Amino acid sequence: MENASGQLSGKALILDFGGVVTRTLFETHAMTEQALGLTRGTLTWRGPFAPDTDPLWASMQRREISERDYWLARAREVGFLVGEDWTTMAEFVRRARGADPDLVIRPEARTAIAAAKAAGARLAILSNELDLFYGADFRERLPLLADFDVIVDATHSGILKPDPRAYADCLNALGVASGDAVFVDDQSKNVEGARAAGIPTIHFDVSEPGASFAEALALLGVSSKEPVHA
Repeated sequence: MENASGQLSGKALILDFGGVVTRTLFETHAMTEQALGLTRGTLTWRGPFAPDTDPLWASMQRREISERDYWLARAREVGFLVGEDWTTMAEFVRRARGADPDLVIRPEARTAIAAAKAAGARLAILSNELDLFYGADFRERLPLLADFDVIVDATHSGILKPDPRAYADCLNALGVASGDAVFVDDQSKNVEGARAAGIPTIHFDVSEPGASFAEALALLGVSSKEPVHA
């Protein structure tokens, strides 16, 4: 529904963070290798970009291990390569992505977030591990997060997607009904959880971010004035 000024009223765009708002660590191997002083091509695991060559990723997709388990294993593996004992994902992310996390934000995400905000839609991040993976001071170092009305982070709540309570908490904080929100996530189990909660969803394709964001805006009823691409 639109209000008298032509802006959307009572609508919300809910985004997962890692992989949706930011480029995945799979996409930034070259940046990671440079930051850590590793030889180009050292990191070969490619997750959703080459699932047949990443057995650990396949195990996660079969739900034999959690996403946190996957990334902790990768953190320990990369820490070993640089002669350090990394016991948290935050150590990996900080070292891999340097002092300016703004550099790994998807340009398509910026465009979509700006379009939704300009149309009057409310914005939320619903993450399982925002502060866990990125560090407690991350929000202060990423100006983009100031555009969001609500951030629900299971690092602190302990309620991880696809638990129905995670979606309910986010909707309650936003003050919108489930049918008036659009949820975007790159993990199928989280998308399934949102659908079960009655939220319209987009299963984000990390290989086609522009198309995924365009679909999300269309489902929300937002018209972007500029193409949603890099």
